[in-house]
Amino acid sequence: MFKGVYMKKNFKGTRKEDMYKAVLQLETIEECMDFFEDICAETELRAIEQRFDVAKMLYQDKVYSDIMSVTSASTATISRVNRVLNGGTGMLEKSFRRLEESEEKKESDKSDI
Repeated sequence: MFKGVYMKKNFKGTRKEDMYKAVLQLETIEECMDFFEDICAETELRAIEQRFDVAKMLYQDKVYSDIMSVTSASTATISRVNRVLNGGTGMLEKSFRRLEESEEKKESDKSDI
């Protein structure tokens, strides 16, 4: 029935770009947090945040038991996120690298003062 809609190669074509364009217009962390609080149910937002935390910990080579104790994520969620990190678009890893670079730059800027 909807099988093709969720297959990776077809999924991008089914997305509406307006929401993503709106996200790119947000200027501060506070605006971003408010936007997602407005558009997502609290449970959806917590699930997304949990998956992001799981992905970040997997990226840092943490083990499942540590991830479970810190995030309360199930092994099924951790496995799904791990599959994305190993076979997704690569954007999560790229964003983690960018975050690391941003933090390093902030630290470097502080030491220059």
